[in-house]
Amino acid sequence: MKAWQFTGTNKPLELNEVPEPHAGPGQVVVEVKAAGVCHSDVTALDDPGWMPLFFQLPRTMGHENAGVITEVGEGMEHWKVGDRVGLAPVMSDGDALGYGKWDGGFGPKLLATDDNLVKLPDEVPFDLAAMATDAGLTAYHAIMAVGGAKKGMKVGVIGLGGLGYIGARVAVLSGAEVYGAEINPATRELADEIGLAGVAENIQAFKDKNLDLIVDYAGFGTTTAAAIETLAEFGTLVQVGMGRLEATVNTYPIIINQLSIKGSKSGTKEDLEALYGLMKSGQLKPPMNLISQAEIPEAIDKLRAGGVVGRFIAMYENG
Repeated sequence: MKAWQFTGTNKPLELNEVPEPHAGPGQVVVEVKAAGVCHSDVTALDDPGWMPLFFQLPRTMGHENAGVITEVGEGMEHWKVGDRVGLAPVMSDGDALGYGKWDGGFGPKLLATDDNLVKLPDEVPFDLAAMATDAGLTAYHAIMAVGGAKKGMKVGVIGLGGLGYIGARVAVLSGAEVYGAEINPATRELADEIGLAGVAENIQAFKDKNLDLIVDYAGFGTTTAAAIETLAEFGTLVQVGMGRLEATVNTYPIIINQLSIKGSKSGTKEDLEALYGLMKSGQLKPPMNLISQAEIPEAIDKLRAGGVVGRFIAMYENG
């Protein structure tokens, strides 16, 4: 089978012939039906700071996956061939699908364990399921589990792309009053669809709203700094986006307003199950751009250039 593989910083993905995986003890083989393309795939390719996550090369990328189990290894008899699954990307030891020693979904099949596997309701299609595994999982965990968004809270969301759309929508469904910041004018037009109380290019436009919580899904340094300038007293910033790995911020409002700053990475299988429940109900339908496996590098180039509305999801011919 052929897979798009990472071979080093500032090198394009290579389409290589790789052996089909077979399930060892504690493993299953999943035939990938849909694989999401993420902004972090772009930064992993471009930023040498990501190299410690790739200690074995080449590595098949793709950490947002959904599919069907085709082989069950010893000790995994609670799963069966034919089960529809979504794959939470992060392993219990901190490794992840598409990084370290685990191949991801930019190839037609991958190995997974109980750390990853979440049963996929029949009502949730594979494209939506794949988006949920990272964009959805990460977004949900940051705004609900870490940020504690709830009814009556005033929440700011920076970046309304794949993650931010879901995070903002989930917060709206929880009853929060949500304001969004997004530099792409076309994406700002999704405000009514999400249910936002307001949308602007910069989160500082809502400084007068006394936001209790801001989740930065962009992470471009300036966005982090703007969030700190905008939060109300005792407010919380949850940092998720990794558009830049460094930010220069003003410490004065952190001290004077007694702000809290938290980091959030990925999420839990329980978060993914909750997301699939929302998707099953039809209340959460983020925009998507469906592509083929062959178009994955082109999608990465488009993400690098910016201006993309919706998540790129590679659909396999067998899906």
